[in-house]
Amino acid sequence: MWLLSVKPSTAKDKRYTATFCPCKVKNDCKGASHKTVHFGQDTATTYVDGAPEAKKKSYLARHSKSPGEDWSQPTSAGALSRFLLWGASRSLRENIKSFKNKFRL
Repeated sequence: MWLLSVKPSTAKDKRYTATFCPCKVKNDCKGASHKTVHFGQDTATTYVDGAPEAKKKSYLARHSKSPGEDWSQPTSAGALSRFLLWGASRSLRENIKSFKNKFRL
């Protein structure tokens, strides 16, 4: 699975769309089988937007106990929000790099 792009979402109430390719070889991807995942609340202020560290800690504590969220699945909206919007860096670009390295995408 390859993370191809992260772009602004066209879905109502969502902030970004991540596009994944399931091909084993990145350059073999034809586009027909792409998986798109819409994630992030469009009106929320996240860590990459400058939210304080306390808000990040609250988000992580609240969502780590959510039964529907599985941060080990890179194609889940929860994992994308957790690692891209609430990641270690305030830079979305840096968080995308870390996400790709973490999940070998």
